[in-house]
Amino acid sequence: MVGRLYQLKKITKVCQLKLTVLALSVSCLYAAPVQKLDSVHITQTIESQYGERAGKRIRAWFKMLDEAKGLQDNDKILMVNNFFNLFHFVDDIKLWGNKNYWATPMEFIGVSGGDCEDFSIAKYFTLLQLGVSEDKLRITMVKATSVNQYHMVLAYYETPSSIPLVLDNLDKQIKPATQRKDLLPVYSFNGRQLWLNKEKGRGVLAGSSSKLAKWNDLKHRLGVERLNQPKIKLE
Repeated sequence: MVGRLYQLKKITKVCQLKLTVLALSVSCLYAAPVQKLDSVHITQTIESQYGERAGKRIRAWFKMLDEAKGLQDNDKILMVNNFFNLFHFVDDIKLWGNKNYWATPMEFIGVSGGDCEDFSIAKYFTLLQLGVSEDKLRITMVKATSVNQYHMVLAYYETPSSIPLVLDNLDKQIKPATQRKDLLPVYSFNGRQLWLNKEKGRGVLAGSSSKLAKWNDLKHRLGVERLNQPKIKLE
């Protein structure tokens, strides 16, 4: 019973995101074609900003990148999903003092946690870095009907007509969207385009993802030169 109550408490922490138009552009750090990252500089900076354990996490991230390089997409998404789902879930207002803060992947790794958009963003950019085509990835806003809240996941489309696979921090097992009856898609986007979703499909193209404003802020903070500090320590 205690375990069930604990799990229910975690599930009810599904992040609340406003259905406002948010913003996006591919960052130079993770842009396609994949660029070589300066692992020494990134590791030293993360460690200096967030501490020794953060340094261990970023080294583990680089190790995962090395191990996943030659794998097929399905194996890559499994490794990335499993890696980030070990991180802590914590509300933005508690962690960052902001009701809706989009942490960069480096901030997320540095502080060891975040809410649903941070999980999805970190998975998205990590998969881009591993060479997964941007056309196969959609950061997706959904309505989580089980808790009646808005939530964000990452969707992977093997082909343009495929049922997407859902990478989620609530249900940690990757499943086809048709098996996630608890999620109602609202809209989705990647580095170039924005879609308004209908049921479990790809959705209707609604123009450029440059319409979305939160991601514009995010793209200026990608990398390790503009790292923000959290309001609390998770470790």
